[in-house]
Amino acid sequence: MLILPEEHRRLFKDPFGTLYRSIDEVLPNLKDGQVYTVGDVVTHNLQKNGITPTVAIIDGHTMRSPCKKMPDLTRNCMRVKNPAGCLTDDLIHALDTAVAHPPMTILVDGEEDLAVIPMVIAAPLGSVVLYGQPHKGVVLRTVTHDARQTAREYLSRFVQAAED
Repeated sequence: MLILPEEHRRLFKDPFGTLYRSIDEVLPNLKDGQVYTVGDVVTHNLQKNGITPTVAIIDGHTMRSPCKKMPDLTRNCMRVKNPAGCLTDDLIHALDTAVAHPPMTILVDGEEDLAVIPMVIAAPLGSVVLYGQPHKGVVLRTVTHDARQTAREYLSRFVQAAED
């Protein structure tokens, strides 16, 4: 399990991509390519607009409160545990499996916020990763070599811990 130390959490306050005020502003940027989502509200809003994410990672919460806009879970679904401030081996393995066998939803018992980092590393080049930026909007990150390099740099800030 990887844990993000407190001193590095500030790095994740800024958007890791282009920030849009709403999903409506994002939609024109979603061509026919693959879209990966992290977060219940962004996944729900995308589905509401007729777009099914290739892979979605959700946890049933938004800003640590139960989510009232639950995404549709009628497709293949995997469940994993992932505590806040962490990336478990199970989550990363589930993400790799989902990317290899889409469409898939990963339902996290815990928190999915940091999953955007391994998602950018795992998703195919040219695909798009969307996630919510609390109180600000939706972040769109196109998966490029540079995006993957930045994600790896962020991942290097985590420390290894024993899993329960």
